[in-house]
Amino acid sequence: MSTLRIGIIGAGTIARAHLDAYAVHPEAELVAISDVNLERARTVAEEYGARRAYGDPHELLADPEVDAVSICTWNNTHAEWAIAAVRAGKHVLVEKPLARTLEEAERIQEAAAGSDRVLQVGFVRRHAPNCQVLKSFVDAGDLGEIYYAKASCIRRAGNPGGWFADKGIAGGGPLLDIGIHVLDLCWFLMGSPTAVTVSGSTFDLLGNRANITTLPRYQASDHDPAANSVEDMATALVRFDNGSTLQIDCSYSLHATQDSIGVSVFGDKGGADLEPRLSIATEMHDSIVNVTPQIGSGTFEMEAGFRAEISHFLDSCLGRTENLAPVGHGVEIVRILEAIYASAAQGREVALS
Repeated sequence: MSTLRIGIIGAGTIARAHLDAYAVHPEAELVAISDVNLERARTVAEEYGARRAYGDPHELLADPEVDAVSICTWNNTHAEWAIAAVRAGKHVLVEKPLARTLEEAERIQEAAAGSDRVLQVGFVRRHAPNCQVLKSFVDAGDLGEIYYAKASCIRRAGNPGGWFADKGIAGGGPLLDIGIHVLDLCWFLMGSPTAVTVSGSTFDLLGNRANITTLPRYQASDHDPAANSVEDMATALVRFDNGSTLQIDCSYSLHATQDSIGVSVFGDKGGADLEPRLSIATEMHDSIVNVTPQIGSGTFEMEAGFRAEISHFLDSCLGRTENLAPVGHGVEIVRILEAIYASAAQGREVALS
């Protein structure tokens, strides 16, 4: 059995999802943790049995005993550390979004192109059992040609605050944080077509709704109820080169009656909901029929999703499978997201070159 020696850059909340998955994988050995807060890095390293803790990621990347890294830092450092890790000869799993901007994403892609190392983007929901099952139906042609998709992730009062609400650090609000998940799922299931035009709108009317105290929500460790520079909501229509279209909406703050998530794709032979639960619609014997695959869970579950993602990353690094979420996919998703913001700012449809 092969073993990959793992380093983690960033020791915050999302890092724990990676750490929990690595900790139970028989071919992963946790070697080092790095965080700008050295004391936090030491605490997490001790908790997970990693041998070393660093306050500077450069020190971790210079460690010859680290084969692969997960980058779990704020969005504004993804490009810096992904490029540095590739140049240091490490395999890389970088959390989504790949970068804040297309320029940053393309610099990562350029660095990866000159390396034989794996660079995987953290599109964790692609690896969930419900998505993998639906993708097998799509790839087999059971839904026919996919021509329309709907992606939605609505939070009524779900702005985490802190760096999530700082455009300079995060790059954007709900579109880059939670909308990216459902956008990517639809795009992945559609066969990753090339976007040609985008018409988008963003709204900044409700703010972070810090006045709402009766509804519990996750708050970032650096939460400041008075600080917010990201959108409340974003919506867009994306047209692709094969004639298909994708509609998305997402929000941190919205006067909706409930939080919701929806991912649906529609083809000329059938359609499917992936979220909130997997269900497939088709025709049989002149009747409309709903088909529900019998799997452990029809919706995304965080622990199972991250375990599958980490397992795939390790298999890719060991040359046993093809990377399911390559850097090019991360670049294309950032290209679409940036175009949505551009369209919203300009008040018109924009073309992607």
